[in-house]
Amino acid sequence: MSLKIRLARAGAKKRPYYHIVVADSRSPRDGRFIEKLGSYNPMLPAEHADRVRLVNERIQHWVSEGAVATRSVARFLGHAGLAPMPARREQP
Repeated sequence: MSLKIRLARAGAKKRPYYHIVVADSRSPRDGRFIEKLGSYNPMLPAEHADRVRLVNERIQHWVSEGAVATRSVARFLGHAGLAPMPARREQP
């Protein structure tokens, strides 16, 4: 079973809110997940403390179990110091 740490969308139309979850890679984006690891609210300003909330201990546990973070979640983990910052994508 391949595990991913990824975003699952919640919230209303044009008011996005995301849960950071660990899920089987075959599960749908907003479908079944194993555990919630935090949240991301893009409606808040970038410097707001509650924009990204992470449960550090559980994230470290799942990474040690082999879970791989998606690109957007890897950026959050890099800013929090839980993982190295991912390389930037090259624009053509």
